[in-house]
Amino acid sequence: MSIKDAVKERYGTAAREVRDGRKSCCGSGKSDPITSDLYPDQETAAIPADAVLASLGCGNPTLLAQLRPGETVLDLGSGGGIDVLLSAKRVGPTGKAYGLDMTDDMLALARENQRKAGVTNVEFLRGEIESIPLPDASVDVIISNCVINLSADKQRVLREAFRVLKPGGRFAVSDVVKTREVTERIGRSVELWAGCIAGALLESDYRRFLAEAGFENIGVEATRVYRVADARALLEEAGIDADAIASEVDGAFISAFVRATKPQQT
Repeated sequence: MSIKDAVKERYGTAAREVRDGRKSCCGSGKSDPITSDLYPDQETAAIPADAVLASLGCGNPTLLAQLRPGETVLDLGSGGGIDVLLSAKRVGPTGKAYGLDMTDDMLALARENQRKAGVTNVEFLRGEIESIPLPDASVDVIISNCVINLSADKQRVLREAFRVLKPGGRFAVSDVVKTREVTERIGRSVELWAGCIAGALLESDYRRFLAEAGFENIGVEATRVYRVADARALLEEAGIDADAIASEVDGAFISAFVRATKPQQT
Protein backbone atom coordinates (compact mmCIF):
# COMPACT_ATOMS: atom_id res chain seq x y z
CA MET A 1 0.00 0.00 0.00
CA SER A 2 1.33 3.46 -0.89
CA ILE A 3 1.65 6.25 1.65
CA LYS A 4 -1.14 8.17 -0.08
CA ASP A 5 -3.49 5.17 -0.02
CA ALA A 6 -2.70 4.52 3.64
CA VAL A 7 -3.47 8.12 4.53
CA LYS A 8 -6.75 8.03 2.58
CA GLU A 9 -7.77 4.79 4.25
CA ARG A 10 -6.96 5.95 7.78
CA TYR A 11 -8.62 9.34 7.48
CA GLY A 12 -11.60 8.00 5.58
CA THR A 13 -12.10 5.53 8.41
CA ALA A 14 -11.80 8.35 10.95
CA ALA A 15 -14.54 10.32 9.16
CA ARG A 16 -16.85 7.31 9.06
CA GLU A 17 -16.26 6.60 12.75
CA VAL A 18 -17.26 10.15 13.64
CA ARG A 19 -20.31 9.94 11.36
CA ASP A 20 -21.31 6.63 12.96
CA GLY A 21 -20.90 8.00 16.48
CA ARG A 22 -17.49 6.55 17.34
CA LYS A 23 -14.80 9.09 18.18
CA SER A 24 -11.42 8.64 16.48
CA CYS A 25 -8.07 10.39 16.55
CA CYS A 26 -4.69 10.31 14.89
CA GLY A 27 -2.89 6.98 15.11
CA SER A 28 -4.38 4.32 17.33
CA GLY A 29 -7.97 5.53 17.54
CA LYS A 30 -7.49 6.27 21.25
CA SER A 31 -7.19 9.65 22.92
CA ASP A 32 -3.56 10.71 22.79
CA PRO A 33 -1.42 13.75 23.59
CA ILE A 34 -0.89 14.62 19.92
CA THR A 35 -4.53 15.44 19.18
CA SER A 36 -6.00 16.25 22.60
CA ASP A 37 -6.72 19.60 24.28
CA LEU A 38 -5.83 21.76 21.28
CA TYR A 39 -8.82 24.11 21.28
CA PRO A 40 -10.30 26.09 24.19
CA ASP A 41 -13.98 25.41 24.87
CA GLN A 42 -14.98 28.96 23.94
CA GLU A 43 -13.59 28.42 20.43
CA THR A 44 -15.46 25.19 19.79
CA ALA A 45 -18.76 26.13 21.45
CA ALA A 46 -20.29 27.29 18.16
CA ILE A 47 -18.72 24.53 16.02
CA PRO A 48 -20.66 21.31 15.27
CA ALA A 49 -19.62 18.47 17.57
CA ASP A 50 -18.64 16.25 14.64
CA ALA A 51 -16.10 18.85 13.47
CA VAL A 52 -14.47 18.75 16.90
CA LEU A 53 -14.54 14.95 17.08
CA ALA A 54 -12.97 14.67 13.63
CA SER A 55 -10.10 16.99 14.51
CA LEU A 56 -6.91 15.01 13.93
CA GLY A 57 -4.41 17.84 14.19
CA CYS A 58 -1.47 18.61 16.44
CA GLY A 59 -2.03 22.33 17.06
CA ASN A 60 -4.34 25.30 16.63
CA PRO A 61 -3.13 27.14 13.51
CA THR A 62 -6.20 29.39 13.30
CA LEU A 63 -5.19 31.01 16.58
CA LEU A 64 -1.47 31.20 15.84
CA ALA A 65 -1.94 32.56 12.31
CA GLN A 66 -3.53 35.78 13.61
CA LEU A 67 -6.13 35.88 10.85
CA ARG A 68 -7.64 39.26 10.04
CA PRO A 69 -11.09 40.28 8.74
CA GLY A 70 -11.32 40.23 4.96
CA GLU A 71 -8.47 37.77 4.38
CA THR A 72 -8.65 34.66 2.22
CA VAL A 73 -7.30 31.59 3.99
CA LEU A 74 -6.61 28.07 2.73
CA ASP A 75 -6.40 25.01 4.98
CA LEU A 76 -4.27 22.22 3.49
CA GLY A 77 -5.79 18.87 4.48
CA SER A 78 -8.92 20.29 6.07
CA GLY A 79 -10.41 17.03 7.33
CA GLY A 80 -13.73 17.47 9.14
CA GLY A 81 -13.48 21.24 8.76
CA ILE A 82 -12.80 22.53 12.27
CA ASP A 83 -9.96 24.88 11.27
CA VAL A 84 -11.83 26.12 8.19
CA LEU A 85 -14.94 26.94 10.24
CA LEU A 86 -12.88 28.68 12.92
CA SER A 87 -10.98 30.58 10.22
CA ALA A 88 -14.23 31.67 8.58
CA LYS A 89 -15.29 33.31 11.83
CA ARG A 90 -11.95 35.09 12.15
CA VAL A 91 -11.89 36.49 8.59
CA GLY A 92 -15.56 37.46 8.77
CA PRO A 93 -18.15 37.90 6.02
CA THR A 94 -15.77 39.92 3.83
CA GLY A 95 -13.20 37.10 3.95
CA LYS A 96 -13.14 33.55 2.58
CA ALA A 97 -11.97 30.22 3.97
CA TYR A 98 -11.08 27.31 1.68
CA GLY A 99 -10.54 23.76 2.81
CA LEU A 100 -8.65 21.27 0.63
CA ASP A 101 -8.81 17.53 1.21
CA MET A 102 -8.36 14.38 -0.89
CA THR A 103 -10.61 12.12 1.21
CA ASP A 104 -14.23 11.93 0.06
CA ASP A 105 -15.57 10.89 3.47
CA MET A 106 -13.84 13.81 5.17
CA LEU A 107 -15.13 16.25 2.54
CA ALA A 108 -18.68 14.97 3.03
CA LEU A 109 -18.34 15.34 6.79
CA ALA A 110 -16.85 18.84 6.45
CA ARG A 111 -19.65 20.03 4.16
CA GLU A 112 -22.25 18.66 6.56
CA ASN A 113 -20.50 20.49 9.41
CA GLN A 114 -20.55 23.67 7.34
CA ARG A 115 -24.29 23.25 6.80
CA LYS A 116 -24.90 22.69 10.51
CA ALA A 117 -22.80 25.74 11.40
CA GLY A 118 -24.62 27.91 8.86
CA VAL A 119 -21.32 29.35 7.58
CA THR A 120 -21.46 30.74 4.04
CA ASN A 121 -17.95 32.16 3.47
CA VAL A 122 -16.46 28.64 3.20
CA GLU A 123 -15.69 26.36 0.26
CA PHE A 124 -14.36 22.82 0.53
CA LEU A 125 -12.29 21.64 -2.45
CA ARG A 126 -11.39 18.10 -3.46
CA GLY A 127 -7.74 17.70 -4.35
CA GLU A 128 -4.23 17.01 -3.16
CA ILE A 129 -1.97 19.40 -1.31
CA GLU A 130 0.80 18.66 -3.83
CA SER A 131 -1.36 20.20 -6.57
CA ILE A 132 -3.56 22.93 -5.12
CA PRO A 133 -6.61 23.66 -7.33
CA LEU A 134 -6.43 27.46 -6.94
CA PRO A 135 -4.85 30.18 -9.09
CA ASP A 136 -1.49 31.81 -8.47
CA ALA A 137 -1.43 34.55 -5.80
CA SER A 138 -5.02 33.91 -4.71
CA VAL A 139 -4.83 33.52 -0.91
CA ASP A 140 -3.50 35.65 1.94
CA VAL A 141 -2.79 32.89 4.46
CA ILE A 142 -2.12 29.16 4.30
CA ILE A 143 -2.78 27.08 7.38
CA SER A 144 -2.53 23.33 7.94
CA ASN A 145 -2.84 21.10 10.96
CA CYS A 146 -0.59 18.04 11.13
CA VAL A 147 -1.00 17.23 7.41
CA ILE A 148 2.12 18.31 5.52
CA ASN A 149 4.11 15.63 7.39
CA LEU A 150 1.85 13.04 5.74
CA SER A 151 2.88 13.97 2.20
CA ALA A 152 5.51 11.93 0.38
CA ASP A 153 6.55 15.06 -1.56
CA LYS A 154 6.78 17.87 0.96
CA GLN A 155 8.95 20.06 -1.26
CA ARG A 156 6.22 20.10 -3.88
CA VAL A 157 3.65 20.98 -1.20
CA LEU A 158 5.73 23.97 -0.10
CA ARG A 159 6.28 25.12 -3.68
CA GLU A 160 2.52 24.95 -4.28
CA ALA A 161 1.87 26.87 -1.07
CA PHE A 162 4.28 29.56 -2.26
CA ARG A 163 2.58 29.69 -5.67
CA VAL A 164 -0.95 30.29 -4.41
CA LEU A 165 0.02 32.86 -1.77
CA LYS A 166 -0.21 36.53 -2.64
CA PRO A 167 2.99 38.60 -2.32
CA GLY A 168 3.42 39.21 1.40
CA GLY A 169 1.19 36.22 2.17
CA ARG A 170 1.70 34.14 5.29
CA PHE A 171 2.42 30.43 5.74
CA ALA A 172 1.30 29.46 9.27
CA VAL A 173 0.96 25.73 9.93
CA SER A 174 1.03 23.33 12.83
CA ASP A 175 2.97 20.18 12.04
CA VAL A 176 4.94 17.33 13.57
CA VAL A 177 8.68 17.94 13.25
CA LYS A 178 11.73 15.83 14.12
CA THR A 179 14.45 17.25 16.34
CA ARG A 180 16.88 14.47 15.33
CA GLU A 181 17.05 11.43 13.07
CA VAL A 182 15.38 8.17 14.10
CA THR A 183 15.76 4.57 13.01
CA GLU A 184 15.07 3.75 9.36
CA ARG A 185 12.44 1.20 10.39
CA ILE A 186 10.25 3.97 11.81
CA GLY A 187 10.74 6.05 8.68
CA ARG A 188 9.70 3.15 6.46
CA SER A 189 6.52 2.35 8.38
CA VAL A 190 3.48 3.34 6.33
CA GLU A 191 1.28 2.78 9.38
CA LEU A 192 3.26 5.30 11.40
CA TRP A 193 3.38 7.69 8.45
CA ALA A 194 -0.41 7.75 8.30
CA GLY A 195 -0.37 8.08 12.07
CA CYS A 196 1.41 11.46 11.98
CA ILE A 197 4.87 10.42 13.15
CA ALA A 198 7.19 8.81 10.61
CA GLY A 199 6.69 11.40 7.86
CA ALA A 200 7.92 14.28 9.99
CA LEU A 201 10.74 16.41 8.59
CA LEU A 202 13.84 17.36 10.50
CA GLU A 203 13.52 20.97 11.61
CA SER A 204 16.60 21.87 9.57
CA ASP A 205 15.10 20.28 6.44
CA TYR A 206 11.78 22.07 6.97
CA ARG A 207 13.58 25.39 7.12
CA ARG A 208 15.68 24.53 4.06
CA PHE A 209 12.71 23.39 1.96
CA LEU A 210 10.79 26.56 2.81
CA ALA A 211 13.77 28.70 1.82
CA GLU A 212 14.24 26.76 -1.42
CA ALA A 213 10.56 27.32 -2.25
CA GLY A 214 11.17 31.07 -1.92
CA PHE A 215 9.91 31.84 1.59
CA GLU A 216 11.54 34.25 4.02
CA ASN A 217 11.15 35.07 7.73
CA ILE A 218 11.09 31.34 8.52
CA GLY A 219 10.48 30.25 12.09
CA VAL A 220 9.82 26.93 13.84
CA GLU A 221 8.40 27.14 17.37
CA ALA A 222 7.88 23.99 19.46
CA THR A 223 4.42 23.75 21.00
CA ARG A 224 4.62 20.18 22.41
CA VAL A 225 7.46 17.72 22.94
CA TYR A 226 6.50 14.04 22.65
CA ARG A 227 7.90 11.39 24.92
CA VAL A 228 8.05 7.68 24.25
CA ALA A 229 4.88 7.15 26.30
CA ASP A 230 3.00 9.39 23.86
CA ALA A 231 4.07 7.30 20.86
CA ARG A 232 3.70 3.88 22.50
CA ALA A 233 0.35 3.00 20.88
CA LEU A 234 1.56 4.02 17.41
CA LEU A 235 4.77 2.05 17.75
CA GLU A 236 3.01 -1.07 19.01
CA GLU A 237 0.47 -0.85 16.13
CA ALA A 238 3.42 -1.08 13.75
CA GLY A 239 4.93 -4.03 15.63
CA ILE A 240 7.76 -2.00 17.16
CA ASP A 241 8.84 -2.57 20.78
CA ALA A 242 8.54 0.91 22.31
CA ASP A 243 10.77 0.05 25.26
CA ALA A 244 13.54 -1.18 22.99
CA ILE A 245 13.79 2.13 21.14
CA ALA A 246 12.72 4.46 23.97
CA SER A 247 16.04 6.29 24.11
CA GLU A 248 15.93 6.91 20.37
CA VAL A 249 12.39 8.29 20.04
CA ASP A 250 11.98 10.06 23.37
CA GLY A 251 11.86 13.78 22.61
CA ALA A 252 12.69 13.23 18.93
CA PHE A 253 9.28 14.45 17.76
CA ILE A 254 7.58 17.75 18.51
CA SER A 255 4.49 19.60 17.48
CA ALA A 256 5.59 22.93 16.08
CA PHE A 257 4.14 26.11 14.68
CA VAL A 258 5.94 26.76 11.40
CA ARG A 259 5.85 30.32 10.08
CA ALA A 260 7.11 31.88 6.86
CA THR A 261 6.19 34.70 4.49
CA LYS A 262 6.20 35.13 0.73
CA PRO A 263 8.27 38.19 -0.22
CA GLN A 264 6.41 41.26 -1.45
CA GLN A 265 8.50 41.11 -4.60
CA THR A 266 9.33 37.73 -6.20
